[in-house]
Amino acid sequence: MKPFAYDEIGYWSEVKLDIVRKYASAYSTIMSAQPTIIRKHIYIDAFAGAGRHVSRRTGEFVPGSPLNALEVAPPFSEIHLIDLHGGKVAELRRQIGSRQDVFIYEGDANKVLLDTVFPRCRYEDFNRALCLLDPYALNVDWSVLQTAGQTGSIEIFYNFMIMDANMNVLWRNPDNVAPAQAVRMDKAWGDHSWREAAYVGKQTLWGDTFDEKARNEAIAEGFRKRLEEVAEFKYVPRPVPMRNEKGAVIYYLFFASPNKTGARIVEDIFNTYRIRGIA
Repeated sequence: MKPFAYDEIGYWSEVKLDIVRKYASAYSTIMSAQPTIIRKHIYIDAFAGAGRHVSRRTGEFVPGSPLNALEVAPPFSEIHLIDLHGGKVAELRRQIGSRQDVFIYEGDANKVLLDTVFPRCRYEDFNRALCLLDPYALNVDWSVLQTAGQTGSIEIFYNFMIMDANMNVLWRNPDNVAPAQAVRMDKAWGDHSWREAAYVGKQTLWGDTFDEKARNEAIAEGFRKRLEEVAEFKYVPRPVPMRNEKGAVIYYLFFASPNKTGARIVEDIFNTYRIRGIA
């Protein structure tokens, strides 16, 4: 088994955990109040890690999404936690212990979600789910997002890793990008249309044409539209840009839902942080 160290997280990651925690509490309250039409409401963390982190600001442990989900009242019917790292999975199991309502998986999140977890969240079974997709890079396949959207029963928080995209794919000269990196972007975006969102056609004074890289905000808006129009989520509020200590945007935190009430609640939470000036 690979050894592991607890992830160190900065202020922005703590903000994200706070956003997800607040909505998870509201979500569970709403779902629990509808026992005649909702049989189970499920929490999913597809990149669960070891369950807790170390704050870069204080050096103290910070509960991660899995431990926060366990504290939600009224409780979730089921909690599904996934991680690829065997050492983190072992630590997660040690912290949580044996519980019939918690399912822990070691493996690739894309495969586990599609093969095992999402089938438990079917609308026709009167089940609903809140899924956190919190990767460190462009590791979530578009097929996962589209499957979630088309179920009509799954809401997601998703980190769209714009820094990874900018560093490895969205270069000023796209012809220099390694083919393997372009394929990786295709899998994360779902097709080649990211090129249309990421580059704007321009013309020189002499009539020559060239592609200019679009701003991060335009790329994020292109992805937001895909979540609505292609993945078929009915409600996708404007995402919150999450930054590193230098102020650079690392990723955009998206929320996507079939539920107008959920989208309204998250938009209020997002706007709270926008008003504070973090976004």
